[in-house]
Amino acid sequence: MSLLVLLVPIALLLVFYRTVLNGDAPITVDPAPALQEAQKANIFPVLEPTGLGDDWHVSAANFRRQTDGATLRIGYVDPDKDALQLVESNVASATLLPTELTKQAKPAGEFRSDAGVWRLYDTRPGEKALVLADQTRTVIVIGKSDVDTLEQFAGSLR
Repeated sequence: MSLLVLLVPIALLLVFYRTVLNGDAPITVDPAPALQEAQKANIFPVLEPTGLGDDWHVSAANFRRQTDGATLRIGYVDPDKDALQLVESNVASATLLPTELTKQAKPAGEFRSDAGVWRLYDTRPGEKALVLADQTRTVIVIGKSDVDTLEQFAGSLR
């Protein structure tokens, strides 16, 4: 009986947290300030996803300048609740790719979108990455999402 007195309030708090406070929903942040800061800096052309559904959530966004360049990072949670990250940077690809993908990353194919030809990489265990590199910047879409989801996201970038 004394255990029941303890378990009932805990169960009620858990139900309240999940239903009223949406405790299971991913944390959502506004990426606009980071995107605007990157666009104002005018260091590289900034790509933004367009046409993604309401089931995509932004979990983090920041723009940072370093001595060797600038980097925009935006974290997303896809409809399957997998995390992926968009990285846009003018840091040299030779420096950026081993840092973001690991030195052991291996090319595994290509994907074409309106933005250009993306190279698919096998990175950390369970992760894939799409990389679009040109003379002014490198764009990376990396995560545990399946390749179709990564391609859908990369294809939405304008």
